[in-house]
Amino acid sequence: MIRDIKEILKTYWGYDDFRSLQEEIIRSVLDGKDTLALMPTGGGKSLTYQVSGLAMEGLCLVVTPLIALMKDQVEDLKNRQIPAEAIYTGMRRDRVESIINKCIYDTVKFLYVSPERLYSERFREKLRLMNVCLITVDEAHCISQWGYDFRPPYLRIAEVREFFPGVPTLALTATATPEVVADIQKQLHFSTPNVLSKSFRRENISYVIRETEAKPLELYHILSKVQGGAIVYVRTRLKASSIAAFLNKSGIKSNFYHAGLSSAQRSRRQEAWKSGKVPVVVATNAFGMGIDKADVRVVVHYDVPDSPEAYFQEAGRAGRDGKRAYAVLLSSRAALGGLKKRIDDAFPPKDYILKVYESLANYCQLGEGEGQGRTFEFNLKLFARNFKLNEARVMAAISILEVAGFLGYTTDINSRSRVMFTVLRDRLYEFETGDPLLEKLMVLLMRNYAGIFVQDAYVDEVFLADQLDVTRKELYDAFVSLAKRKIIRYVPGDAKPYIVYYQPRLPLSYITIGREAYENRKELFVTKIGAMARYIQDNETCRQLLLMEYFGQKEDKPCGICDVCIGKKKRLQRGERKKLEEQILQVLAKQNTNIRELVRELGEDKEVVIGQIRKLLDEGKIQYVSTLELGVTGKS
Repeated sequence: MIRDIKEILKTYWGYDDFRSLQEEIIRSVLDGKDTLALMPTGGGKSLTYQVSGLAMEGLCLVVTPLIALMKDQVEDLKNRQIPAEAIYTGMRRDRVESIINKCIYDTVKFLYVSPERLYSERFREKLRLMNVCLITVDEAHCISQWGYDFRPPYLRIAEVREFFPGVPTLALTATATPEVVADIQKQLHFSTPNVLSKSFRRENISYVIRETEAKPLELYHILSKVQGGAIVYVRTRLKASSIAAFLNKSGIKSNFYHAGLSSAQRSRRQEAWKSGKVPVVVATNAFGMGIDKADVRVVVHYDVPDSPEAYFQEAGRAGRDGKRAYAVLLSSRAALGGLKKRIDDAFPPKDYILKVYESLANYCQLGEGEGQGRTFEFNLKLFARNFKLNEARVMAAISILEVAGFLGYTTDINSRSRVMFTVLRDRLYEFETGDPLLEKLMVLLMRNYAGIFVQDAYVDEVFLADQLDVTRKELYDAFVSLAKRKIIRYVPGDAKPYIVYYQPRLPLSYITIGREAYENRKELFVTKIGAMARYIQDNETCRQLLLMEYFGQKEDKPCGICDVCIGKKKRLQRGERKKLEEQILQVLAKQNTNIRELVRELGEDKEVVIGQIRKLLDEGKIQYVSTLELGVTGKS
């Protein structure tokens, strides 16, 4: 049975009509077709699988790479009275089992999992028992080695499809070249090719390149003129903090954001930015998927991104409210010259990669034949210092080793929050909080965590928030409030980086870095870097058309609002004014005339002609012969 999709849209989201392409995608899925949907950032991708899932009987499995994105989506669906859950590494085993059982017994409509979860044989066995009606693959470009953010665990999705013959797959992405579009469908085993694409044109975004050797001053100049939210993207954590400090010192309120901050810090800074308390965030690409703020007026790339895909995705966070917004890329001779070094850093020599592999095994204290399936907390700075290696090259080597299938790097293993009561159970009645939420939270903690009065208990905040029917932010505030009253000790959880071994440690002679993991990807990276250089250096082609051409969407109509288009308009206007000036002088060389007759003879707009006459009068090239009739003559 398929429910009416317009009724679902109105009931749960309050909208009367779908946005462009949404309804076509939903109807394609409901017809049982494997579907790849290309929609730009902010185009409403999540609604396509959510409405589709609600229209069908059974569970919608959503594979998505970020825990934060999962949690936000689950929270949003639950607020709409739609049963949804997420499973991610770091959750209590009993909590995971409870969610799985609910999914098996059809009490959950949407289940979000990370692609890494599909490695678990136990999860795959349980998955077979679920009544799955739709498999959704978010950020689907991650499945393609030709994409800019390839993630090997995505390749396991095709295996899961075999459990559910006849169940359609909906793949979603905002950035994909024609090669990636073809590869996504191949890797997901589409029964027949089926791509629904929305134009990547963003009518309200003005793309701009600023050539400058004084980037901080140019950045200050741009942000000082902006009213509304702004994102400044940089390549390094150090630069994020230093530029934010510069802006604050210059009177522009800003925060920095990167993966090295604790989860609580990231959450607070994101909230301060979304609420407008701190209008500018200076961030690495860790500030990415799931960021939803409609009134971002400008996105500035302080450094040149590695690919048009990354640039388009990040720049597309501007102007989601449909109002005019700007995507500005700061460039310089040094920045363009540094692109070649970036290639060398991203693909260090193979012997360097082997050195990193061996050093990692020593860091994790693994002997040969050990480590398969194990995870190890990883401190990049400490590792690089101890083994005298370059941090950027270490991460590049790990990325190549991951593609080759030896090991991986993840921040999706959450260190859970810890709580302990600091007062005796018998004395709790003495504390008058005056807040029903705090009272309920204390009761819930006592019921679910034995020994919480004598030692730290690792708590599942998703479970607690669900039981209390509050958001995670409200739960966090409640914990902080109890801690301030000295009723509990609260240590917030954090997402730390880990190394995951897919295979046991092997002798170096057994390690082969194949062409697919190295040479092919290096060639692709060189192509993407070249495309970024072209985007920056081409001052004759509309920026919007350049980006669309890269993604295989060829259009002829320039945007009219990028720096190239505006520059052409100004040059054209100057040329047209010069031509009009010459026409006026030619007429007046033959005879004196009044302005009315001059306008009639030239066939131009009256105000334009008058403006040019004023200019010629000011320059002394013509003069009045009669102010009464506004007669003018050429001046010899």
